[in-house]
Amino acid sequence: MLKNQILKILLLENIHPRTHRIFRDDNLVVKSISGSLGEQELCEVIQDVSILGIRSKTIVTKNVIEKAKKLLAVGAYCIGTNQIDLNACSDRGIVVFNAPFSNTRSVVEMVLGEIIMLIRGVFDKSNKLHNGYWSKSANGNHEVRGKKLGIIGYGNIGSQLSVLAESLGMNVYYYDLLDKLALGNAKRCDSLEQLLSKCDIVSVHVDGRPENRNLISYKQFEQMKNGVYFLNLSRGFVVNIKALSDNLKSNKVKGAAIDVFPSEPKNNREPFVSELQDLPNVIITPHIGGSTEEAQQNIAEFVSNKIMDFIHDGSTMLSVNFPNLQLPEIINAHRLMHVHKNVPGILAKINNILAANSINIVGQYLKTNENIGYVITDISREYERDVINNIKDIAGTIRFRIIY
Repeated sequence: MLKNQILKILLLENIHPRTHRIFRDDNLVVKSISGSLGEQELCEVIQDVSILGIRSKTIVTKNVIEKAKKLLAVGAYCIGTNQIDLNACSDRGIVVFNAPFSNTRSVVEMVLGEIIMLIRGVFDKSNKLHNGYWSKSANGNHEVRGKKLGIIGYGNIGSQLSVLAESLGMNVYYYDLLDKLALGNAKRCDSLEQLLSKCDIVSVHVDGRPENRNLISYKQFEQMKNGVYFLNLSRGFVVNIKALSDNLKSNKVKGAAIDVFPSEPKNNREPFVSELQDLPNVIITPHIGGSTEEAQQNIAEFVSNKIMDFIHDGSTMLSVNFPNLQLPEIINAHRLMHVHKNVPGILAKINNILAANSINIVGQYLKTNENIGYVITDISREYERDVINNIKDIAGTIRFRIIY
């Protein structure tokens, strides 16, 4: 990073304190706001921000991106990135990182715990006992061993849930749009309907793409077995809450655990209202599937370190919107970063400018995706300002930065 370059960091939504320490150890200016911000509020505070850190509730729109004149990177300290306009970020040369693996174990442990609590009626019995009613009975209570678990979405969380559930003696089935390799003895279903009709317990672990909105609604609940147990710890809009409520009331669904909702409070001070409140054998939690100290620290370290790698040397490995480059450290050289539209001839134009000024290239790295090209060029000596201006003026340039 260039000397004397001051980067301002804005962190929202109570991101783990480890994030603050990582950035402050690098002498960056960190501002933290406990809750999320609406679009207008974010537009007002982001104009001089270089790095934005958010979780799932802050919506980073195209309008926000247009106001963020100095923004270099956005860190999503969570799994999903559907709250961020990735195309707008790419168009402005802003890199986005998330944490696709860091809270996997925490979510899976919570799912397994809730499955056991639901199938044993523990939550319901605990509530009764808190109110002074002793309800000791084995009726309707079961072991998880031998039960058929259906996993919708076989990504990082779904696949790890598959392994751990099988170790408890469950028979695992899964459905995914992609042809994912089965782990252990899990069996792939050819359709969602096949999975729903077969399984005693259904757990949803899909991503936040718009096509998944109302993935589970009246039709899908009708396809499930009578007395099914249902869990959603993925995205709130994936499940039609009214449909779930109606099926719980009719006893089609014997129990449910829901951690995410179509509409959630922005902070802990706002009230929460849902049709699932006060229904028997329903566990509702405030979006805490990944909210363990271990997961949050892992997320803080993973995303923050990816951002700092990008700031310091230009590495973009595991970015969700940039071509992925893992870069070596170069000593006694200058590193230039060039982001451009993915059109032919950009690399040649950069090299022609350098050659015309007798500047030797020590190392050069190019990678593209469908939208943008990303070039890192290491050069051996000092350069005139005209060289930089000429590179910036290349048609199709999105962003140019001198890294060191």
